[in-house]
Amino acid sequence: MTSTVPTAVQHTDAQPPITMFGPDFPYAYDDFLGHPAGLGQVPATAHGTEVAVVGGGLSGIVAAYELMKMGLKPVVYEADQIGGRLRTVGFDGCDPSLTAEMGAMRFPPSSTALQHYIDLVGLETRPFPNPLAETTPSTVVDLKGESHYARTLDDLPDVYRQVAEAWNACLEEGADFSDMNQAMRERDVPRIREIWARLVEKLDNQTFYGFLCDSEAFRSFRHREIFGQVGFGTGGWDTDFPNSILEILRVVYTEADDHHRGIVGGSQQLPLRLWERAPGKIVHWAPGTSLSSLHDGAPRPAVTRLHRTAGNRITVTDATGDIHTYPAVVFTAQSWMLLSKIDCDDELFPIDHWTAIERTHYMESSKLFVPVDRPFWLDKDEVTGRDVMSMTLTDRMTRGTYLLDDGPDKPAVICLSYTWCDDSLKWLPLSAHERMEVMLKSLGEIYPDVDVRRHIIGNPVTVSWENEPYFMGAFKANLPGHYRYQRRLFTHFMQDRLPEDKRGIFLAGDDISWTAGWAEGAVQTALNAVWGVMRQLGGETDATNPGPGDVYDEIAPVELPED
Repeated sequence: MTSTVPTAVQHTDAQPPITMFGPDFPYAYDDFLGHPAGLGQVPATAHGTEVAVVGGGLSGIVAAYELMKMGLKPVVYEADQIGGRLRTVGFDGCDPSLTAEMGAMRFPPSSTALQHYIDLVGLETRPFPNPLAETTPSTVVDLKGESHYARTLDDLPDVYRQVAEAWNACLEEGADFSDMNQAMRERDVPRIREIWARLVEKLDNQTFYGFLCDSEAFRSFRHREIFGQVGFGTGGWDTDFPNSILEILRVVYTEADDHHRGIVGGSQQLPLRLWERAPGKIVHWAPGTSLSSLHDGAPRPAVTRLHRTAGNRITVTDATGDIHTYPAVVFTAQSWMLLSKIDCDDELFPIDHWTAIERTHYMESSKLFVPVDRPFWLDKDEVTGRDVMSMTLTDRMTRGTYLLDDGPDKPAVICLSYTWCDDSLKWLPLSAHERMEVMLKSLGEIYPDVDVRRHIIGNPVTVSWENEPYFMGAFKANLPGHYRYQRRLFTHFMQDRLPEDKRGIFLAGDDISWTAGWAEGAVQTALNAVWGVMRQLGGETDATNPGPGDVYDEIAPVELPED
């Protein structure tokens, strides 16, 4: 399959699997979660203490679940629905087994902390049909009106191999790829920190596109253009071109763009099952207690105000007007909510943290799905013997089209288009049906002999995350020069570094993480916040299983000078 991993890196079964734990903060969250001693404990005098958790996405539900296991009482506030950007929807009037993933839909094996919870709640995964993946039946690359059918990279014209080789060389020469990938695979923290410290200082001000242009391997504009439009792994990279190259390196070092799997039945099942799950080992609460039972079945409504009150406590006002005060709050919603939808005291955070929140850069993203009667794309063309339709990458409006089925004789789903940034904004004024018409026209130009419309059995469903009132964007993507801002947000859980009057509220969520756009980052920052709350309430981890804050000084993210 095509890969972001340079072909010079040879992996063997004897090597340990890589994990999305760095390189900024190479802490083994999967080991922390899997240790029999658990994540820590709070004093018995703190049992039953209420802790607010703002946001019922994956990060909020993971944080609430782990706090409950410690004997605390999480109070979850959710403005819309449990799941956040793990949002799975059905199609009106269609078989309920037909679902569309409006947010997260593919997860790399390096998401090891995420996998802990997938396994915990008994969910299954299966390979996701990325372009040219081993399990993808076929791929069509359509650029400048010319289409190429392929099952592997070798089936494409030689220029695509040249682009793949250029990307491999660019990563190797400009970012020490093999050394870093191997260090992360071996969890060699000193080596990871040595390589990354040098690269952060060197590349923080560089865009992704500038990084390519600086490489002799990518001196050809044609190669850069093809790489932007088609790319490798999940598809084209051009919507990321203005972003910091550090963001891209975090993805490729951890192989986050490879070997993706989808969750059978939909990703939203994960937070929903955690919400309903009664842990086998729980402190203070009676056996059978779940987050759902602690909330009488439903979370509290949207938070409308956050402010500090006497005793350095945090007071929360919700949409019903209810006011409640807590010794600790975990905020997991997208951070821009603190600027627009929630009335906040300036005193909630130090001014440098407010600046970092304000500078957070979100990427737009749109999807549209339609249900179809069967996976007709597996039919064979009588003349060529090829699949009549394929997973499609194109420079047309649709950009990426994914074909999703659950067997040859069952109804199936097509993601007609998945786009980001400017490509997503092009769809924003159009309704779902208007979007579908444009997409069918584009696909009709690539597959003139295929009548997709006659297979559609229900109405399309769509999302533009930049237009969602509680999100205002799909995920964070740092611009050049944003490393310092991201460091402030990620390290916020280490509150002994903060003035006493700025403690008590803990930031979490994938936009706080170093790997925004990936569910793994939501899980990792939730665990950071759990550690922070535990410490604030007088708790500690077991000596045999140190938490992320216990080892912070050994693996703290690189600190760049401010002057």
